[in-house]
Amino acid sequence: MHESGENYLETILMLKQKKGTVHSIDIARALNFSKPSVSRAMGILRENGFITMGRTGEITLTETGLAKAEQIYDRHKILTAFLQDFIGVNSEIAEENACRMEHILDQEVMDGITDFMSHCSRGKKHECFVDND
Repeated sequence: MHESGENYLETILMLKQKKGTVHSIDIARALNFSKPSVSRAMGILRENGFITMGRTGEITLTETGLAKAEQIYDRHKILTAFLQDFIGVNSEIAEENACRMEHILDQEVMDGITDFMSHCSRGKKHECFVDND
């Protein structure tokens, strides 16, 4: 799946958590995209089995779509926390960079970041070390 598809799935998940229901116009507003662009993307996601669309236009993640969206959103949260708590960047920069990084990092890198974070006290960078065992 391409980065744009992952962004759409993540946005649908976040909007669903925030609003309860999701329509194309909600996604267009959240991403600042045109309605036709979002409609085209929703068609592709539907064809690939990631979403369903109800008669009223409500968008629902399928089991596959939900799993992928949760995976991306988990990566986003981990990377945002890492950038803020361990690197020390402000929340806006952390969010922006996490949003780009979540799509390109290999799972091995994500696992390493997660392990690193679990072995270090948040906000105490001087106490952190990498155990190569």
